[in-house]
Amino acid sequence: MSNIRLFFSNILSADLTDKLDKSQSHYLIKVMRVKENEVFSLFNKEGEWEAKILGISKSIVEFKTTKQLRQKENAKELWLAFSPIKSNYQNFMIQKATELGITKFLPIIFDRTVVRKINKERLEKIVIEASEQSYRMNVPLIESPQTLDSFLKKDMMDLIFTDLNSDNIKVDKSKLTDKPVCIIIGPEGDFSEAERDKILSFKGVQSVKINENILRSETAVISAISIVNYVIN
Repeated sequence: MSNIRLFFSNILSADLTDKLDKSQSHYLIKVMRVKENEVFSLFNKEGEWEAKILGISKSIVEFKTTKQLRQKENAKELWLAFSPIKSNYQNFMIQKATELGITKFLPIIFDRTVVRKINKERLEKIVIEASEQSYRMNVPLIESPQTLDSFLKKDMMDLIFTDLNSDNIKVDKSKLTDKPVCIIIGPEGDFSEAERDKILSFKGVQSVKINENILRSETAVISAISIVNYVIN
């Protein structure tokens, strides 16, 4: 099997004949130097398929799926609620969180959030590329920025609150339900006291200290995801 993996947003099925978009065609032709009859793989949340190149016309690749390589994944939903940060650090954070299994990103504007906008299109490209290289199939979703109050109205998750003031250092698996697990990471200036009170009043929240040191946002994200993954997997 080829190690070239591409995310395909349309429906994938047996003996499907279709074309790649301009960007993906350019990648195969100019970067990977693939030729007619060579194979690569296409994936999305429904599974992964081997595809054979039928032809290249006007710099666009036409392909046909030849066999299914993997079935649909039923991975645990793991969300990340985070404060937007400077783009270079944020891009790194999103990439690594995708590699570690996050299934949804929820940007939150906290009282002390400095960066209050995100380049959603750029972040979507990052999660696709990270999914392609990390051999996962379900590409994470990225929500638009929202307030903490709006986020906390969602009664559909088990919340892991990374709180430097907590005395607890472990996630209690027995307290988790079948709902998605959501990790919430604060801004670089930390949560305000009012925000801490709101989060701690959320039904089913677990407050966890992930490190004795004050961590950068991107470091805290990697650390917290690793801790939660150890419990839920």
